[in-house]
Amino acid sequence: MRITFWIAWLALGTAAFAQPHHWTEAEANDWYAKQPWLVGSNFIPSTAANQLEMWQAETFDPVAIERELGWAQALGMNTMRVFLHDLLWSKDSSGFEKRINAFLKMADKHKIRPIFVLFDSCWDPFPVIGVQRAPRPGVHNSRWVQSPGAPAMMDPKQDGRLMAYVQGILTDYAHDKRILAWDLWNEPDNTNDSSYGKTDALNKVALIKVMLPRVFEYARAAIPDQPLTSGLWRGDWSSPDKLSAVEKIQIENSDVISFHNYGNAEDFEKHVQWLQQYHRPILCTEYMARPQGSTFQAILPIAKKYNVAAINWGFVAGKTQTYLPWDSWQHPYTDRAPDVWFHEVLHPNGAPYNKEETDFIRAIIAQPEPKKKAAHK
Repeated sequence: MRITFWIAWLALGTAAFAQPHHWTEAEANDWYAKQPWLVGSNFIPSTAANQLEMWQAETFDPVAIERELGWAQALGMNTMRVFLHDLLWSKDSSGFEKRINAFLKMADKHKIRPIFVLFDSCWDPFPVIGVQRAPRPGVHNSRWVQSPGAPAMMDPKQDGRLMAYVQGILTDYAHDKRILAWDLWNEPDNTNDSSYGKTDALNKVALIKVMLPRVFEYARAAIPDQPLTSGLWRGDWSSPDKLSAVEKIQIENSDVISFHNYGNAEDFEKHVQWLQQYHRPILCTEYMARPQGSTFQAILPIAKKYNVAAINWGFVAGKTQTYLPWDSWQHPYTDRAPDVWFHEVLHPNGAPYNKEETDFIRAIIAQPEPKKKAAHK
């Protein structure tokens, strides 16, 4: 009886001690104070057109990944934002994890700690596992796929499969020091009207309002050592009453605040200042669109001034074709690429698109780090 009592007491005490909870401001800021100034790119090897092609056994390319992560390290980058996919887990979770482990080993070798993205509402709403179609000539990110796809989102019977993916990944990697953070859902309420039209709406926003809090709940149940987030990406965030319902879910559940911004320096700084009201670390997980004034020279000094993580879209030009602009969906650049690249930093052979730009990236990262912000108690 005494043994049974103590086992029960210890179980209860352990559960109470380890209850998952939204990080406090102090916990989030204490975590951030231990990090270097975080600079990196959204990463997919140049040999892959989308997340499935990056991670599937038949097309996983460790040679390209190793080479390109080495180029990132040479620039001084210390993080990469990397997209996963639910179909990879459902088809072969053990094989998928084997490849994740191989990636983490390579990233760790190059002193890069990735932010993994679990779900993504952008581009093709009908992902299919297996051989991926060749990129559409002259079109930006023409084969990127959503996770979950529209059929899975609309089918209540697949909810268990999707939550098992969240729970499985987070549980297995909750204490992996090689991982920086978890971005649970990229641009969750993006309806892709400019690319796939109204066919992608499919009541998505209403579904997201239900699914996104559950994704946070299942991820947090793993009690990860890394923070959880989902990034704001458009609109006016100057006060809480201006946030959409989905944005409120993102802010209320994120341990650290993340956002996207493809505007000029003034616009970027304004958005940073809006987000300071939450007194949490701020991570910009997408920026850099040269023709729009979002350049490394314009944005990185502001990010460093405010100690905001800066993760641009695109690293090595390749099958994603994101050196082409968004309007290539309406007007494909089939004759020649524009003179000014939209995204990406390096050519496929590692040569910089703009040497002044890469010299600037290397130099600003090497400068003394911004003053650490005291935790809010």
